[in-house]
Amino acid sequence: MSTVAFIGLGAMGSRMAANLLAAGHKLRVYNRDRAKAKALADKGATVCATPAEAAKGAEFVVSIVADDAATRAVMLGADGAVAGAAAGTILIDSSTNTPAMAREVAKAAAGKGCQYLDAPVSGSLVQAQGKELVFMVGGDKAAFDKAQPLFSSMGRMAKLMGGPGTGATIKLVNNMLSGTTTAALAEAAQVAEAAGLDRDAALEILGEGAAGSRLLKSKLPKMFKRDFSAQFQLELMEKDLRYFLALAQEVDRPAPIASLVRSQYQAGRRAQLGKLDSAAVFLQAAGEKPAG
Repeated sequence: MSTVAFIGLGAMGSRMAANLLAAGHKLRVYNRDRAKAKALADKGATVCATPAEAAKGAEFVVSIVADDAATRAVMLGADGAVAGAAAGTILIDSSTNTPAMAREVAKAAAGKGCQYLDAPVSGSLVQAQGKELVFMVGGDKAAFDKAQPLFSSMGRMAKLMGGPGTGATIKLVNNMLSGTTTAALAEAAQVAEAAGLDRDAALEILGEGAAGSRLLKSKLPKMFKRDFSAQFQLELMEKDLRYFLALAQEVDRPAPIASLVRSQYQAGRRAQLGKLDSAAVFLQAAGEKPAG
């Protein structure tokens, strides 16, 4: 088993790190809020003061933080993981970043003799807990192959998409589809309710129709029940759509649907719905306020 530095112990990261620890890997962890590291420390993880300290002596570094700015800080800062990593270390970044950010970190890592894999994930809290995540990976194949024991400890599938930035690219495409579908479900749900349809019957028949999907079966019940406990926060979906639009602009392709949907999530965030689940875009569509 390997010594692994784990950076970012939020809702997803804490579950992923716990699975690595359970698989027998030795963990060195860093989180901005040290209190979030206590549960892992109680199970044997070493808590470090900086990402650089965590990376020292680690064969692998796994990071999952909020966005490009957070990634730049924990990877490229003076006390970042790249600064602390020895030559030969493999850095696995499961944050949802822009492809440009992924390529920037990959270049910096190469300068230290390290390999960087942009490896964002598909799945939310249930999948992170149950080792059912899907990793979308960009980077060197040899590094990808060496990282397989870590991927299998945290997920059910890892797919190498190509060179640096390709994992980040497919993740933005994936989340554009997820975000627009969730917004469409929200619009459909509030019309179905206003028309007086039985919610359970609507959920059953829509789940069996052409639009039936795992996302529908996950998000539509949350909308009907007004259960917006966060599996994936609305503000993060809005950020991912913003990154997708930047990518579309970079490659000179129109994205009018994503632009419209992003404005819905943006309005939801500005209405203080950002910390709720992405399904809370329903409240924005229906003109409702969250309970309580």
